[in-house]
Amino acid sequence: MNLVMMGTGGVGGYFGAKLARSGARVTFVARGAHLAAIRERGLTVRSATGGEFTVRATAVERLAGQPPADAVLLCVKSFDTEPAVEAIRPVIGPETAVLSLQNGIDNEEKIDAALGLGHAVGGVAYVFATIEGPGVISHTQGGRIVLGELDGRPRPRTTALLEAFTRAGIPAEIAPDIRRALWEKYVVITAQAGMTALTRKPIGVIRATPETWTMYRRLLEELAALAEAEKVGLAPGAVDRMLTGVGGLKPDTTSSMYFDLTHDKRLELEALHGHAVRLGERHGLPVPMCFAVYAALKPSMRPA
Repeated sequence: MNLVMMGTGGVGGYFGAKLARSGARVTFVARGAHLAAIRERGLTVRSATGGEFTVRATAVERLAGQPPADAVLLCVKSFDTEPAVEAIRPVIGPETAVLSLQNGIDNEEKIDAALGLGHAVGGVAYVFATIEGPGVISHTQGGRIVLGELDGRPRPRTTALLEAFTRAGIPAEIAPDIRRALWEKYVVITAQAGMTALTRKPIGVIRATPETWTMYRRLLEELAALAEAEKVGLAPGAVDRMLTGVGGLKPDTTSSMYFDLTHDKRLELEALHGHAVRLGERHGLPVPMCFAVYAALKPSMRPA
């Protein structure tokens, strides 16, 4: 497949490197020192679970002049969705899939609004990876992808993506209801991001502190109530199941929002907690825990 990784940060760099290593034709979109390093030395992944490897692949700042892609994997931060979609226009053909592997639950709507209905494919990435330095991705845990067509219908393009992921050694599955999968991740990542960023502590400390662990659960409950109001059928006992999953995370696990906050980077606060607050207002549902996180972190937001 001819694949474009729009965004070569932790997520795009990790998955793109594995795809390139398996023989897929991958074009990385990056910028600055990261782009220069990839062009000069290749892209290196240092994985706590899979060891270290380096791949050589095409790396560009802009996609003008590149051939149409079979699929674009959109791996930018949620606040960059609109400009990223404009940037990928040169490689969008009639059948090009745009698979969002981003945080948040409205990226697919933005993709189809800009490119036309039918291009967006829903995706959920369960991975912890960051840029360690120019041309180097640090991967600590996870690495699974769930994807699916927004209308639930099977299509050759999602099957082809699944096969490409499988060849690359990336655990993946096609979800019959990708909206539920998107919401399940949104609920967990919003609680995880909020609590680790708010406390500046990893999950082990949060679990060991009764007050913060209680707040974590209340965040999950508020977000699950929003999913119900949005007519998303989360599985029975979803909150308990999510807590069990979080209970199994390594004690030093934080979140991308924690990383961004502690490295003076822009936060995805609006896509996560801000979105929850606005949904609560729309449905007349109180979300005091979400609002508390949103209000407390808002002063740390860097301007666009």
